Amino acid sequence: MGILDGRSVLVTGVLTDQSIAFHIARLCQEEGASVILTSFGRALSLTTRVATRLPNPVETVELDVTEREHLESLADRLRPFADHIDGVVHSIGFAPEAALGGNFLNTEWADVSTAVEVSAYSLKSLTMACLPLMDRGGSVVGLDFDASVAWPTYDWMGVAKAALESTSRYLARDLGSRGIRVNLVAAGPIRTMAAKSIPGFEEFEEVWKERAPLGWDLTNPEPAARACVALLSDWFPATTGEIVHVDGGVHSQGA
Repeated sequence: MGILDGRSVLVTGVLTDQSIAFHIARLCQEEGASVILTSFGRALSLTTRVATRLPNPVETVELDVTEREHLESLADRLRPFADHIDGVVHSIGFAPEAALGGNFLNTEWADVSTAVEVSAYSLKSLTMACLPLMDRGGSVVGLDFDASVAWPTYDWMGVAKAALESTSRYLARDLGSRGIRVNLVAAGPIRTMAAKSIPGFEEFEEVWKERAPLGWDLTNPEPAARACVALLSDWFPATTGEIVHVDGGVHSQGA
């Protein structure tokens, strides 16, 4: 018997089998949940292909979190596969190239607004789109990267992550009365497709090599995925508005 037996979980952001989202979906299935994936555009074929590597078959629903029509119709498009949703995994983040890599002082608002909309506001958009199917309560878990400090090259994505953290707290406040918990998992750096798009990502690698008390494996997404699955379960029934750090302990250390 798994900790997610009988649950239905929607997982966004599955692109490769190295992603944290993929391992969340895998572990959810292994713990008894029925999983539905989302993807869109050119990434849809990648998601469909990598989904065949999961233990059980899954449905993939098209969702662009910046498209109002996709969001408004999401619940209706999910109903053929699940009459309710117990868990939602937000693994969505994007910043234009001009918003990363040391260009902080020169980034235009158009690029900043894209980073904030896709990486932070979408937590609220996705949650509200799923709300009609969450009448039994449930758990929303988002993937974060510690935004309490400024990081090299991360620039406006760091600002977007700070907005994500604040958004999660306000959602926790407003959805608690419906029995919906909202939490984030702040993972250490993993060599994923998303990481490859961050200029100077190797600087993060050096920080974790030097400062993680428990050590840190840049190629292993499973520790972060396990934390997400635990938060999706009933094992954290009174935890909401929280940021759980799965980073080898780096967040707790000084220079």
